[in-house]
Amino acid sequence: MSTPFTPDVVEAIRRHMNDDHADDALLIVRSLGGRPEATAATTSDVDAEAIEFTAVADGREVTVRVPWGRTLTERAEVRREVVRLYREACAALGVPARGEH
Repeated sequence: MSTPFTPDVVEAIRRHMNDDHADDALLIVRSLGGRPEATAATTSDVDAEAIEFTAVADGREVTVRVPWGRTLTERAEVRREVVRLYREACAALGVPARGEH
């Protein structure tokens, strides 16, 4: 997997997602990641093509990759894509989306 992001940037994104958006990650995994049975999800990696989660599904850890809508080239695009995925997940699950992230 190619990535325009340094390890420090990936770690900062992971930490932010896991500290501030763990519930959002679970919604994304359940709907867009094809794991409706997931009970937990943490962000494990980010690259130019997708965001990756470690999820608990059926009592075991599984890796779930959810592709971005396009190939990303800079860090600022990650936020926009995560918000888009979150809103798509909410719509798919019939869950009201929060306002601005």
